Amino acid sequence: MKNIQLAPSLLSADLADLKGALQLVKDNGGQVVHIDVMDGRFVPQITYGQPVIKSMRPLSDLPFDVHLMIEHPEEQIETWAECGADWITFHHEACVHSHRLVQKIHSLGKKAGISIVPSTPVAAIKEMLEYVDLVLVMTVNPGFGGQKLIPSCVKKIQELVKLRSELNLNYMISVDGGVNNDTLKTVIDAGADVVVSGSAFFTGKLKWENS
Repeated sequence: MKNIQLAPSLLSADLADLKGALQLVKDNGGQVVHIDVMDGRFVPQITYGQPVIKSMRPLSDLPFDVHLMIEHPEEQIETWAECGADWITFHHEACVHSHRLVQKIHSLGKKAGISIVPSTPVAAIKEMLEYVDLVLVMTVNPGFGGQKLIPSCVKKIQELVKLRSELNLNYMISVDGGVNNDTLKTVIDAGADVVVSGSAFFTGKLKWENS
């Protein structure tokens, strides 16, 4: 069985104790820290920015996947690299020149991820698959934690697995939204390499045994 990486989302952590949250991630099988950045425009909520991520960086040796749920991510990309991101994941829907942005992320020495919301088909990003390191499939509408997984989105994971094989590519497939004990096996069986979990992880309700 392949190694599936668990990426707990700090969106559901106790924001008054981020140091404790990062330790909880490390102690409970997390291999990546998923950090949701929201601007109040691309999604309704506002979370945290570069200074908060910079302050967290010395507190963990795990890679930070900074998931940019913001408009015009290309205008800030250097600042996310500087504050401590290892992976920078932006939304296809928020960027016109995705190829140029991926080139910029790579030039900064970071891994580049592209994400799609539930209403966006995989076909919309097919031309980008050979350039990115990660594809993040949103299985809920982004912006709020604790939502239920949209079952039809699981097919996108399967489609990405098929395309990766057919095109002889090596991007990772990440899934984010509604992953809990009831849906974990479904997304892993579909072919996810990285599992993002927020509410279920931080409430202790996610049973994680993969290693």
